[in-house]
This record gives sequence, C-alpha cells and structure tokens, in this order.
Amino acid sequence: MRVQLCNRAAHALKFLQKNFANLVLMDLVLPDQGGFELYEDMKAANINVPVIFVTANLEESSKVHGLEQGGDDYITKPFSFAELTARIKAVLRRADYKEDLNLTGNVKVNTEAFEFCGAKITPVRLEIAFPDGETIPIGRKELGILSYLNDHPGEVITRKALIHSVWGQHADVRSRSLDQYVVKVRELFKKKGLDLADFRTVHGIGYIFDPKKTSKKGT
Repeated sequence: MRVQLCNRAAHALKFLQKNFANLVLMDLVLPDQGGFELYEDMKAANINVPVIFVTANLEESSKVHGLEQGGDDYITKPFSFAELTARIKAVLRRADYKEDLNLTGNVKVNTEAFEFCGAKITPVRLEIAFPDGETIPIGRKELGILSYLNDHPGEVITRKALIHSVWGQHADVRSRSLDQYVVKVRELFKKKGLDLADFRTVHGIGYIFDPKKTSKKGT
C-alpha cells in the first residue's frame, strides 16, 4: 500500500482536493482540527473517499457518532497491523461494490426516475421518454448532467461543480467537453419540440435550471 502522511487536517484536506485516494485513515485528534470536523469538511468539498476513524477513545458514543456521520469503520488503539490491514481490505471491497452501482459520480442504478422539461428520465434503464411516446437511450454523462441540474433547481451551477459531480472529484475534464454534452442535450430536446427555457447558460460561470421562473411568467 502506498501511503501519504498528513500531520494536520488542513494538509489532508488540501491533498485530497488535488489528489486521488482510495481510503483515509483518520485520527480523531489532530493538532489543528478534530477528525469528525475534517470529515464534514471533506463532504462539503464533495470528496467522497472511504474513511476509517482511528482513536484511543473507547466510549461507545464516539464510535456511534463516527459511524452515523458516514464513516466506513472505526478502530481503537492499540490495534495490530493484521487487524488494520484486514479492516482496510474490507472497507475497500465494500467501496468497490458501491462503485459498481454508480452510473456517474452523482447517479446510481437505483436513482428514481425524474421529469425534466417535459421528458421522463429513467436512470436504471438509461432511457429518456418523450411526450410523443418515443423512448430512446441516453448517455451516462448526459444523464448525470440532467440529474444534477434537476437536484439543484434555481441555483447557478458552475462548470467545475457540474464536472466534479458527474465525472468525479479528480477528473481531468475541460469545460469545453462539458459544453459539448450540454449541446447534445439541447439538440435532443429541440428535435422533440420541447422547450428548454428553464435550462439556461450563465455566461462565464455555468448553467441554471430554474423551472419556477418560467412558471411564474406564465401565471
């Protein structure tokens, strides 16, 4: 196993924002910040990495808090090298299984179907159904883009945030590539005669899906 040591929470967060990691062993007592607080900062930064909390605290309440917060495991000191490696391998196996359920970074096979500008998108079938009765396949990236927009109505979404959500935190994808997928979506809806006035480009920033604004104009 290749290991990167970070002595402070700030160092760990900065590293994870710029580099890929399969797993984090997180001590709950750090010089600048507690481990639980660092984990919250990771989630806020959309860093989805399996975490094993490490601590000398034997209190059950601390363990329960760590697991309820979303941690994948909790190990108390002292522990043997054999136990640690076994727990790491177990967490990584579970993480691999979770990844198998992902269609994109933000959509899983069990994500519920949703409506978008008059069309119905069904993630489990990778299909989009139009009002004229035709159902056609939809690409995974297009699905991820529509799902993220649908989950954040009325919000200005930066290109970077959309890329990280769909492709992953550490994906090397340029804004131009994202824009090309958006063009494909627009052309598909236009071909079917559906209005995409709710889905607009915010020049220099990204996009916004704002169905409420359009509905207000019609009232």
